[in-house]
Amino acid sequence: MSDSILSSNALPNAQSSLIQWLEYWQNVHATAIDMGLERVRPVAVQLDVLKPKASVITVAGTNGKGSTTTVIASIYKAAGLQVGLYQSPHIQYFNERVRLNGTPVDDQLLIQAFVEVEAARQACGLSLSFFEATTLAAFLIFKQQDCDVWVLEVGLGGRLDVVNLIDPDVAVITNIGVDHVEWLGDNREAIGFEKAGILRQGIPFVFGELDMPVSVQLRASVLNCSVKQVGRDFQWGSVTHLSQDTTQNPISEHVTFSENSYFYTNSAETLWLPVASLALHNVSVAITAVLLSEIDVSYHAINQGIESAKLAGRFELQTYRGRRLIADVAHNPHGVDFLLKQLTVYCKKHVTRHIHAIFSMLADKDIATVVDMAKGMIDHWHVAVLDVPRAASMEQLRAALQNVQVTFYPSIATALDGARDAVNDDDLMLAWGSFHTLEEVYAQRNSVELLN
Repeated sequence: MSDSILSSNALPNAQSSLIQWLEYWQNVHATAIDMGLERVRPVAVQLDVLKPKASVITVAGTNGKGSTTTVIASIYKAAGLQVGLYQSPHIQYFNERVRLNGTPVDDQLLIQAFVEVEAARQACGLSLSFFEATTLAAFLIFKQQDCDVWVLEVGLGGRLDVVNLIDPDVAVITNIGVDHVEWLGDNREAIGFEKAGILRQGIPFVFGELDMPVSVQLRASVLNCSVKQVGRDFQWGSVTHLSQDTTQNPISEHVTFSENSYFYTNSAETLWLPVASLALHNVSVAITAVLLSEIDVSYHAINQGIESAKLAGRFELQTYRGRRLIADVAHNPHGVDFLLKQLTVYCKKHVTRHIHAIFSMLADKDIATVVDMAKGMIDHWHVAVLDVPRAASMEQLRAALQNVQVTFYPSIATALDGARDAVNDDDLMLAWGSFHTLEEVYAQRNSVELLN
C-alpha cells in the first residue's frame, strides 16, 4: 500500500506507516472539528488516561500558547524531570506536536499509540475526529513514558477542547483576542468564557494580560482559583526599568548584573533572566506557572530552561539564499500586533531598507484587518494561495491587498524565490500569515539547502 494513498475503508495496523495512520484519522470522522467532550470521554476512560499521576499544566489563549508551553517544558527538563509536551498545530512534521524532553517522538511510538486509540474507539463504538484521536495518543504516550509533568496546549477555545478532559494542577490563559469566531464567539467576553473552561476548583491560575474579561473573572471567582495576573502580581522588564531599591524584592544570589539583563519579579522575589529566543512576555507567564506548581524548581533550572527554549516560527530569524528571512506564524489581529511590535524593535537595531512579505492566509481569518495593520511596514507583498483546503482564494487575497505593491505567484515556493530575487543586502524578507505559509516556506528552504 502506498504511503500517500489510503482507502477510506482501509484500517491501518501496527505495520502501517505514520502517514497512513494520519490519513486514516483525517477521514474516519464526519467533520474536522467537532467540539465537545462527552463523545470522546468514554474512549479516554477506556485508555485510562484521565487521571495522570503527573503534574499537569494546561495553557489556553489566542496567541503565545506555543512559546509559553515550550518555556514551561524546557524549565522542567532542565530540572531533570521527564516532561511530556503537547502542542498544535505543527509546521513541518506531525511529530512536532508530541515531545518527550523537548524531542519529537518517533513514528513508531505514535503508531503504537494510534493502534491502542483505535482499539479503544472501536470498543466504545464511537467516532473520533483527527484532533481528538491524536490528542488521546499524546496522553497515552505521556502515561506510558512515566512523564513527571504534562504540559498541554489547548487546540481551540478551552471548555470543549479535548485537552480539557485532563484536570490541570495549574491553568494558564496567555491572552484573549477575537479569533475562531464561528466556534468561540465574536467578542472577548464570549471567548473568555470558553477559554476559562480549563479552570478547576481551587487551582492556581495565571492570566497573561492586563485586561481580564468579566467572564474570566467570574469563573475564577466561582472556582476560588488563586489568580496571578501580569502587571498586577508579576511583571518583567529590562534592567533600566527596575528600581534601585530592591529591599522589597531582593535580587537572587549568584546573578551577574548586565546592561542587557531582564528581570522577572513578583511579591516574593526578583529573578534575573538570560537572553531568550522567545518573547519575554510569554517567558514571564511561563515562569509564573512553574513557580505556582507544587514541583520545586531551582533558579538555575529556570535560567537554563529559558536559554534552551526554542520554537520554530516565532519571530525566527533565518537566511534564504544568502538573504535575511524572519518567519512568524502570526495569523490574527492580536498576533499581528505583537509581530509588528517585535519587527519595529528589530528594524531599529538592524539596518532594514525595505521589507518584502511572503504572505498568505486561511479563508476563515480576518484577512482585511491583518493586511491593513501591516501595510505601513511592508514595502512589497509576494502572495500565493496556500495548498490546503481552508486556504483563502486568490480573489479573497486580491480584495484585501488593494492599494499596495503586490506580486501574485502560483505557489508559496515561487513567492519565496520571487521575494529573494527582489531584495538586497539591506532588505528583509518576512514570511507570515499562517502556520501553513511557514510550512511551505520551510519545505522550499529545505529543498534548496539539499540541492546545495
